[in-house]
Amino acid sequence: MKAVTRFAPSPTGYIHIGNVRSAIYPYLLARQTEGKMILRIEDTDRERFVEGATDLIEDTLKWLGLDWDEGPIIGGPNGPYFQSERKDIYLAWAKKLVNSGRAYADPTPKEQIDAYREECNQKKIPFLYRNFRPENPPEWKPGIPLRFKAEPKDYDWHDEVMGDLHAGPEALDDIIIIKKDGFPTYNFAHIVDDSEMGVTHVMRGVEYLSSTPNYLALYEAFNLKRPYFVSLPHILGPSGNKKLGKRDGAKSVTEYREDGILPEAMLNYLACLGWNDGSEKEIYTKAELIKNFSLDRIQKSGARYDETKLLWLNGEWIRKIFVEEGVDELFKKTTDFWPAAAKTANEKYQKKVLSIIYDRLKTLSDLKTMTDYFFRDPEVNVDLIVNNKFLKKLSEADLENMLKVTVKELSVLENWNADSLQEVFNRLLEETGKKPAELFSLIRLAVSFAPFSPALNLTLETLGQKTTLSRLNAVARAI
Repeated sequence: MKAVTRFAPSPTGYIHIGNVRSAIYPYLLARQTEGKMILRIEDTDRERFVEGATDLIEDTLKWLGLDWDEGPIIGGPNGPYFQSERKDIYLAWAKKLVNSGRAYADPTPKEQIDAYREECNQKKIPFLYRNFRPENPPEWKPGIPLRFKAEPKDYDWHDEVMGDLHAGPEALDDIIIIKKDGFPTYNFAHIVDDSEMGVTHVMRGVEYLSSTPNYLALYEAFNLKRPYFVSLPHILGPSGNKKLGKRDGAKSVTEYREDGILPEAMLNYLACLGWNDGSEKEIYTKAELIKNFSLDRIQKSGARYDETKLLWLNGEWIRKIFVEEGVDELFKKTTDFWPAAAKTANEKYQKKVLSIIYDRLKTLSDLKTMTDYFFRDPEVNVDLIVNNKFLKKLSEADLENMLKVTVKELSVLENWNADSLQEVFNRLLEETGKKPAELFSLIRLAVSFAPFSPALNLTLETLGQKTTLSRLNAVARAI
């Protein structure tokens, strides 16, 4: 069947990785079945509404390549797609329940409800509001909360991930469906919206399982066909024993993006965080995810978040793009990540630097620290040289002599390319009698003063003869 799925976030702040994974699976199923995905903004909680959060949600989905078929920006036949603009629709559905005797106005003050709850606590029995229904509720009108009138019974249902499930009468209660401010609760609004928009598969976090019996009661009260339920396991913190939260170091997707994580890597990582196609494969393109995705391969247990794995995967994607699509495609993604000094360099030179450094990058933001010396002379730091583990046993005279010999050989090199430079290095090893770790460490530090660099011959080829000799001479004078 052609699945109709939806991603329905609340604009209450930044969008974190758990939110995003709740968008990825509906997207994959919709694309695999040639159905459609709907973006719906559930903004009826006006107290938690954050200005600009909707734009952030849309921008994040676009960045990941998760295009939607109906929703904000593009519209569609089932709008509006902001719940705050669907108020009249909810009120009309609510009146159906009032007219059929399945909903009632409840003016009971919060203090009284708290007293009922405390009474149950004292008696050590579960608090169920249906046991305290007002005997003569007033006629419902805006400004008075509206409650669904539950009819306790057993419910059985199937979840595509969790299997066959059952709940007894104790799971049913008189839930609020329209709040005092006239806006619907999530428990009510999502059922109305999913029905009107033709949603076939409801994918959401496993935390909603306990509320499902109340949802089933509402489907039944409206004589609606149940959709397919797909409960997604929690993303767990690094310890693996609790749901991932801010205190575990979880960042917003925007932060990962600003840190240089590629959208391809983020999509790949989150899709596989709780799903596996049964193979050992770890690198998936979006097309491969769409082809291989299946609901029966979503795991029941929580998936442990591992940022180290994300960084590894990101490095793999950087190399994959370079090897398969070329330096030009990778370069397009690096615009915001070069060091400030790179702004004065031409694009051809930046691409040359990228082509020799790409395989050492874990994130694109590594470009700032790994390539700065390609665009400006580093500050001479003799201590870094004399304290180097390969050089600290050598005298200053030894170091100065090695540099002068190197300058002499490189000064007369006519063909400044990687192969010729490697030949010079081989001759220098014989002439100086030094070990490769000693000679090459000295040259590398003298031209970069960086913790590490690409292959030395490629580094010098890229820097050019004039810059290389200038830096070597500067260090020789400083020692």
